[in-house]
Amino acid sequence: MAENIREKTYDTEDNIGRVQISEQVVSVIAGIAATEVDGVASLVGNITNEIVAKMGIKNLSKGIKIKMLEDTVFVQITVNIRYGCSVPDVCRNVQEKVASAIENMTGLSVAEVNVFVADVTFDKN
Repeated sequence: MAENIREKTYDTEDNIGRVQISEQVVSVIAGIAATEVDGVASLVGNITNEIVAKMGIKNLSKGIKIKMLEDTVFVQITVNIRYGCSVPDVCRNVQEKVASAIENMTGLSVAEVNVFVADVTFDKN
């Protein structure tokens, strides 16, 4: 859904123009915020995203689905967690960091951030 071209358009307070924020922008913000959380090894994407990553192109929105209704954002994010980290703690931190980043950077309200853990990864020494 992040590939969707839907945009949120709203008038600025002083009526000097419009601001448009696409779902792709919100998706990238969520992806960056999630990968900054300690314990998140990586985001998980679909097969297209995996092929793009192998070609050396970094997709900062892989593993993220965004739904925007009016001024409200719903986020679904799939992550891999590092072995030894508390899954509930890492997921809670992802939820808080993603919601905060989206709200602070876009002014949109985040209704929910659903985190799915796809795998546990081991650090190589």
